[in-house]
Amino acid sequence: MSIAILSLGSNLGQREEHISKALTLLSERVGELQSVSKPYYSEAMGYVSKNEFCNVCAKYSTVLNPLELLRVCQAIELEMGRVKDSKGSLSDRIIDVDILFFDDLTISSENLVIPHPRWRERPFVTEPLKELG
Repeated sequence: MSIAILSLGSNLGQREEHISKALTLLSERVGELQSVSKPYYSEAMGYVSKNEFCNVCAKYSTVLNPLELLRVCQAIELEMGRVKDSKGSLSDRIIDVDILFFDDLTISSENLVIPHPRWRERPFVTEPLKELG
């Protein structure tokens, strides 16, 4: 079993409900939820939005490899209605699921970078991470 640390965020609609649904879907498809932080609320970073974000960090045990985990996370985002900007710009979202860490692996590919390259710059990640233990 491997340990994956994920960051989940939402700033549209019923944010807490979107995160709860994503956590449930991840538990069904990824593995056992080991721990989850309390919600962290913040303004959007990198773009202007009137919608405040709700974020959590979650720790899962999984038999998936990192690329399989990425595919599951992206499928859940799409299933829940996430629409990505065609230009790659940051925008409001129903759900965002990022892989922060996967065991002690370092991966740098076109599709996946682990550890997440900007995790240290994001209080909505660093603060919830402290709660996972």
